[in-house]
Amino acid sequence: MASPLLIDHDDGVDRVTLNRPESLNALDPSLIDALNDYFQSLQRNRKTRVVVLRGAGDNFCAGLDLKHAMAARGQNAPRTVTESLDSQRRIADIVMLMRRCPQPIIALVQGAAAGGGFALALAADIRIASKSARMNCAFIKLGLGGCDIGTSYFLPRLVGVSVASELILTGRFIHADRALAVGLVSEVVEDGELDKAASPYVDAMVSASPVGLRLSKECINMAVDAGSIEAVIAMEDRNQVLCSRSEDFEEGIRAFIEKRKPVYVTR
Repeated sequence: MASPLLIDHDDGVDRVTLNRPESLNALDPSLIDALNDYFQSLQRNRKTRVVVLRGAGDNFCAGLDLKHAMAARGQNAPRTVTESLDSQRRIADIVMLMRRCPQPIIALVQGAAAGGGFALALAADIRIASKSARMNCAFIKLGLGGCDIGTSYFLPRLVGVSVASELILTGRFIHADRALAVGLVSEVVEDGELDKAASPYVDAMVSASPVGLRLSKECINMAVDAGSIEAVIAMEDRNQVLCSRSEDFEEGIRAFIEKRKPVYVTR
């Protein structure tokens, strides 16, 4: 049986592929567990500096595997509230781990990114879409509330409350061109060109100071929810002092003066 999650590590970059193409990479228990385990493993991982997340085949992720979920529901006794909450939180944990991990995450979105799949894309730091990309908060179309797996947190911060409300309350799809227009994705490229489009982002991040890159993601996370500019400046000051005392800073300055690419040592 093929692994539901493929991980290819190459020189500081993890290329992570949701590997259930026959089910549009829908989230079943095996994939949910694999994603939790992987993103949890990144918390103290210094070898992986950047993560590129994509789906196998023609789609990113169609959300929860409803066929599997309904089959399991029919075979088992009704779950208690506690059991249901545990199951719900197991999925939500993925996006929280994605935000907590120090590595920037680039999501390559092609085809469907619906429901939980949309949430995975939103939890990434950068999104690049192919022209076939279509994304939606599918939850409200299934008799559920429209806010799920962090979407009501991420969407207003990415596209504003008005567009977020439209997408959450209607469940309608947002396609690649409009996603670019509202700032949801950084680029739209032809199908089959996602890896090529991601390369400049990956190269720039891998060329950065490892400690500086990690602290930058942390600072962005803190700044988004900061209560004041004073809190943000305090975090920035702390990070810059830490970085300026590191060997990376010395190498970065030398490389700049010598007009060459810096060579950082993973620590």
